[in-house]
Amino acid sequence: MSSVSPFHLAIPVHNLETCRLFYRDILNCEEGRSSDQWVDFNFFGHQLVIHFKEKTTTEAVGNEVDGKHVPVPHFGVVLDWAVFNALEDDLKSKNITFIIEPYVRFEGLVGEQKTMFFKDPSGNALEFKTFKDMSQIFAK
Repeated sequence: MSSVSPFHLAIPVHNLETCRLFYRDILNCEEGRSSDQWVDFNFFGHQLVIHFKEKTTTEAVGNEVDGKHVPVPHFGVVLDWAVFNALEDDLKSKNITFIIEPYVRFEGLVGEQKTMFFKDPSGNALEFKTFKDMSQIFAK
């Protein structure tokens, strides 16, 4: 896979300070620029911005993937195998509650991957995944 351009993603959070601490101290993302309404983070080489937005109630939705209920929407990063495993261990040591516990999806099939899902304090769903063979990311 050639060089990947960093993405920019802005997400709503209903408690800016709690989410700032989550992304900075739990996910170990370097904090960048900020104001009283938003905070930039280096999200594994990508630009993630959390923006304050009043809390709203929306019905949670999802789809079945490999027998698991996957939340929609969600976002995350495909990490190197060793980086994923280190993050998994770090999150477990910080007592993160997983929506979907880390496991190997599509085992023995095209696109075999290890994945995990959890939420930030504002309820945004995150997925982190890894492939032993990165050429399988877009394999059919």
